[in-house]
Amino acid sequence: MLRPLSVPWVYSANVRPLATIDRILLTDPVAGSRTIGTELLLLAPLGVLLPLLAGRLDASALGSFTRTVFCGAAVSFGIECWQTQVPGRVFDVDTVILNAVGVAVAHLLVVPGTRSRLRRRRTTRHRVPRDLAPAPAATPVAAPPRPGSQDVLAVRAPAISYEVAAHLHRGM
Repeated sequence: MLRPLSVPWVYSANVRPLATIDRILLTDPVAGSRTIGTELLLLAPLGVLLPLLAGRLDASALGSFTRTVFCGAAVSFGIECWQTQVPGRVFDVDTVILNAVGVAVAHLLVVPGTRSRLRRRRTTRHRVPRDLAPAPAATPVAAPPRPGSQDVLAVRAPAISYEVAAHLHRGM
């Protein structure tokens, strides 16, 4: 599976880490840098999108980072194994490493800041200023039952000013 399908101009499969990176940087530094940048950016969106799938704002930073990088590396490994079926394409461990590093960098650059901003937004969104805070909650008051009625408790509703009602309506 790691051998190319009889194509003479293709290098053999690389399972030695950093061998391809060293070779392309020594051959042509500009093209090598472009190739490395491409490999870093190829799966970088997974570093942001995978944590969004869970949708948890209170996830552990280390746990989220570990899961994201592992899943990104697994996707990259699967793509590398799958592309060996294409003539002229061989397995390269450096591609898996660079893709995983790209996922990790994208995750570290975007996810922690976004989560903290969303957590702050969630806690401040429903906060009501003290001067506009509603009156205490209604308390049930026992009223004497009227003959023939089913009412046992009467509830006294608190008065809410127009400003408080408008503020609560805007917050939703």
